[in-house]
Amino acid sequence: MKKFLLAATIAATALVAGAASAEGAFSYNIAATNNYVWRGISQSSKDAAVQGGIDYTNGTFYAGTWASNVDFGSDASLEVDLYAGLKPTVGNWAFDFGAIYYSYPDEDSLNFGELKAGFTHPMGKGSIGATLYTNWETLENPYYELNAAYPLTDKWSVSGAFGKQEGSFTAYAGTPKEKAYDSYTTWNVGVGYALSENLSLDLRYWDTGDHPLGWNADGRNNMKEQVALTLKAAF
Repeated sequence: MKKFLLAATIAATALVAGAASAEGAFSYNIAATNNYVWRGISQSSKDAAVQGGIDYTNGTFYAGTWASNVDFGSDASLEVDLYAGLKPTVGNWAFDFGAIYYSYPDEDSLNFGELKAGFTHPMGKGSIGATLYTNWETLENPYYELNAAYPLTDKWSVSGAFGKQEGSFTAYAGTPKEKAYDSYTTWNVGVGYALSENLSLDLRYWDTGDHPLGWNADGRNNMKEQVALTLKAAF
C-alpha cells in the first residue's frame, strides 16, 4: 500500500505540475473489449472489460493512469496502472524509458512495478520495435517483446508482436500433475480499422507456449489461444 501511495503521489504531482504548463497536453481514451489480454494471458477470464485512461505529455516527458476491470478468480476486480517516462528521439529512432506500477486495490498482494526500455524505428511505411520490461525491485523475470506495424490503407492496418516472459511458474502444485515452467512465449497478430478520427476497432489473435495459468480441471489449458475485439475512443 505504501508503494501504491508513493507512486500515486508522484503521478499526481507530475500531472498537476503539467497542468500548469502551457506547453503540456492531456489526452483521454476509453475502450470496451470482449477479452482483456495481457502478454498472452486473459486478465478478465475471457469476459468483457471496460477500460480507460488519461495521459499527459510535455516535450519528451509523459505520465498517466489507466484502469480496467479484471477477473483472476480472486478478490481482485480492478486494475489501476500508473506510469511515467521519457520518449526522446535520435534521428528516426524513437525511444521510450519509463516505469509502470500495476495496482489492484482489492488485493494489494498482487501489486508490482516494472521498468521499461524500448525503441521504434520506421521501416518503409510501417515500423518495427522492441521493448524490455523488468521488475523494478528485483530486476528479475524480464519480459522481452519484438513488434511491427504496417498501414495497409488510410483506414486499415496490421500489427503483431512476439514476446517471452521469463520466470518460475508451477501448475497443479502438490499434485501428480505438478509441472514447473521457467518461462513462456507469446505472440499476437491483428488488424485495425479507423472508424473515424477518434474511434477505432482492433481484432487480435493471441497464442502462447505452455504456461500454468488458466488450466481446466481436466488438465487442458484454456488460456493459450485468445481472441480480442476492442472498440477504442481517443481524444
